[in-house]
Amino acid sequence: MNDDLCFKTATELASLIRSKELSARQVMEAHLQQIERVNPAVNAIVTLLPERAMQAAAAADEALARGQDVGPLHGLPVAHKDLVETKGIRTTYGSPLFKDFVPEVDALIVERLHEAGAITIGKTNTPEFGAGSQTFNEVFGATHNPYDLTKTCGGSSGGAAVALACGLIPIADGSDMGGSLRNPANFCNVVGFRVSPGRVPSWPSALGWFSIPVKGPMARTVEDVALLLSAMAGPDARSPIAIAEPGERFRHSLDRDFGGVKIAWSQDLASFPVDARVTAVLDGQRHVFADLGCIVEEAEPDFSDADEVFKVWRAWSFALSYGPLLEKHRDHFKETVIWNVEAGQRLTGPQLGQAEVKRTALYHRVREFMDTYEYLILPVSQVPPFDITQEYITEINGVQMETYIDWMKSCYFISTLGLPAISVPCGFTPEGLPVGVQIVGRHQDDFGVLQLARAFEKATQFGQQRPAVAVSAA
Repeated sequence: MNDDLCFKTATELASLIRSKELSARQVMEAHLQQIERVNPAVNAIVTLLPERAMQAAAAADEALARGQDVGPLHGLPVAHKDLVETKGIRTTYGSPLFKDFVPEVDALIVERLHEAGAITIGKTNTPEFGAGSQTFNEVFGATHNPYDLTKTCGGSSGGAAVALACGLIPIADGSDMGGSLRNPANFCNVVGFRVSPGRVPSWPSALGWFSIPVKGPMARTVEDVALLLSAMAGPDARSPIAIAEPGERFRHSLDRDFGGVKIAWSQDLASFPVDARVTAVLDGQRHVFADLGCIVEEAEPDFSDADEVFKVWRAWSFALSYGPLLEKHRDHFKETVIWNVEAGQRLTGPQLGQAEVKRTALYHRVREFMDTYEYLILPVSQVPPFDITQEYITEINGVQMETYIDWMKSCYFISTLGLPAISVPCGFTPEGLPVGVQIVGRHQDDFGVLQLARAFEKATQFGQQRPAVAVSAA
């Protein structure tokens, strides 16, 4: 029964709770039992609040009994990434410096999920300060890939992806600078959506105008991601880049006829190596887009300077965010974070200016390309899930990676432009490891990305396969 309940879609659970066919208490109890059974093997949820969650579930049922208007996520358990501030709940950022830190305010994304009726069940694991697409830290240890416990789940929203894949929660929030919503979703056979900057306003934030990192939704289906986004999205005066369009738009039907829609298919954006196992999985599903009516052509825009632009702005943000802490607590930082902070501290004004000039030119090259092609399809990650003891990939197809993030160019090239991009389950390697496909849309066309992702998902249904560790023995 728990398996059946914990793997229902969030959309279905919300409907059953609202119609009183299920109580929020039943839903919460089932997920808490699933966490108790499965989480010790995967280490996805690192702070758990069972008593508080059950009390909130009881209150949710009482609100329905009184005939109170409720939000679209009413009664649904949710866990928040451990980079997100949660009032009265420990938030460590994956750093020993903050292992006992308890914020006094909720982040805006947490506020919105609560307003929509979701119930906080705990926090999900993340790398130290979210740095690197491999979820491990000195506070909680590593999070394991549920499809192979010897492999990484990716990151930095790795705990969220694993919790979803294992039925520990039906919805989760995450964040993405260089791929942190897309990469772990891809490694764990769930859906992660990097939305347009400002689509999900961010607060508190010391860098309110900075558009490369975003917060966004993760779930097991595209429809559930859209439901969650409907609660997350919408304007807020505390975010200067917030998009004015209301979130309700994402509760509209995602159905669409894709006849004649032109799609650019690229294996590598003509610039980076990709493991042959990833290429084989994606090539095996290329026909699906044609079957949907799309015109699929091999093409890619000119992404010259994307690598430089992303690394400059990432380093700049690391220096601003963590430089003062590094000066006082160097012994408590992992080497990759130290490297990234110090790279930012060496940047000059002219370097930052040139990066912005190049980013603008890149945006217009890709914009003009996407006047012809409505979507760009490419790999999410350049490799399948790798050994959990390996901090990051150092070589692909004989090509050496220069830094700890170079194996994620397939994601962070897209981040430089702020285009909406989603990871959707696309199949499995011969070893049974998940592989996702990345669907990139035009500027601020988040809804259009969800539409194509939903059509692909319905045609393939790879997301319905569950990891053995999460399914009870019959």
